[in-house]
Amino acid sequence: MTKKHFVLLPGDGIGPEVMREAKKVIDALDIGIETSDHLIGGAAIDQSGTPLPQDTLDACRNADATLLACVGGPKWADAAYDKRPEAGLLGLRKQLDLFANLRPAIVFDALIDASTLKPEIVRGLDILIVRELTGGVYFGQPRGIEQIGKNERRGINTQVYTTSEVRRVAAVAFEMARARGKRVCSVEKSNVMESGLMWREDVTALHAEAYGDVELSHMYADNCAMQLLRKPSQFDVIVTDNLFGDILSDAAAMLTGSLGMLPSASLGAPDAQGRRASLYEPVHGSAPDIAGQNKANPLAMILSLAMALRYSLNDGASADRIEAAVHQTLADGIRTPDIAAGGAAVSTAAMGDAVTARL
Repeated sequence: MTKKHFVLLPGDGIGPEVMREAKKVIDALDIGIETSDHLIGGAAIDQSGTPLPQDTLDACRNADATLLACVGGPKWADAAYDKRPEAGLLGLRKQLDLFANLRPAIVFDALIDASTLKPEIVRGLDILIVRELTGGVYFGQPRGIEQIGKNERRGINTQVYTTSEVRRVAAVAFEMARARGKRVCSVEKSNVMESGLMWREDVTALHAEAYGDVELSHMYADNCAMQLLRKPSQFDVIVTDNLFGDILSDAAAMLTGSLGMLPSASLGAPDAQGRRASLYEPVHGSAPDIAGQNKANPLAMILSLAMALRYSLNDGASADRIEAAVHQTLADGIRTPDIAAGGAAVSTAAMGDAVTARL
């Protein structure tokens, strides 16, 4: 068996706790995956003075997949933006050119009552949001805050996209849709933004050239936010830019009832051998208020591992095993505090043990 290497980035807050449970699952699978731990975020700042040390970046570049738990916390909240823990995550995405962020929003039958929406609205929900991750307003230049007069300042952020950036993330969305419901909704604000108009035109052109077997629709971002609450089942795959994807994916996440249940993947372009740079992480934050208390839900971290197996190792069978074990654990009524709805709850470690037992 050829050994594969996964880099583990526990990060900050609850990160080390949920990563330990993912490591349990890796060991229980026994499929030849070796792992190594590296620092990122606040933990890296405390040890080396930078949120993304060079040795961490080098390890991620050479890994078959990278798993990251979470970064950030109040300890570093007053630091400059480029010295905050989040700069380590943004830097890793940029340095590895991880341009396509995959955010599934899936409602588990056992947790349907956890959603704030009526069960008949969210039952069976399975949406995939494909968010462009390395361009747009978060990275565009010029940016900054400048003085323009007495007691007057101007804040500047620039929305910038190129055709190649739009086409490559749209291609990912179309490819993903081919393996699902064959429907893509492209989301922008072409009614008021030139970058949005270009986005719509470029996605439409790519669809006509190569993806006629997939249904394509377009929607303004504000309407999409409303439709996610009104009738989320109308969506299969949503593709959108960095800013709108950030907002809409969090809105879609709450349809499921808990951020602690949702994984994500960030993918780069395949190289000549078909190998992609990749980063897999839960969508929840570092939750410093419960860090070290063995209360965090590790299922999003474990499901992120399943995505790593599916997309980086092309091992759908092992990914299916993990997802089935999670489904069975929830069906058996095992809950961490965030999904217990006031009932009996187990610890982070006990939840990881339960999933591992059901493998």
